[in-house]
Amino acid sequence: MFEDKTLRCRECGQEFIFSAGEQEFYQQRGLLNEPGRCPTCRASHRITMAANRAMGERGPREMYKTVCAECGGEAQVPFVPKTEKPVYCSSCFEKVRPRR
Repeated sequence: MFEDKTLRCRECGQEFIFSAGEQEFYQQRGLLNEPGRCPTCRASHRITMAANRAMGERGPREMYKTVCAECGGEAQVPFVPKTEKPVYCSSCFEKVRPRR
């Protein structure tokens, strides 16, 4: 069902293989996006993020503009909205968010 794919790393620009086994793993976990970084850059990014969290540092988040699925107003979110799932502005998200 799956075949190995060659992808290009967004960090270093090198090509890497997204294996059939990895694709199957992603599907089983419900992950919709292919990896954007090669395994080396992914590991380096993980280490950097873990070190920053340990030191209490968070870099500035890049925000993306989109349209709120509830009110139609402009929303800014810290991720690239790529899927067909609804995206909400802050106030609409508070209304539709499940409570614990």
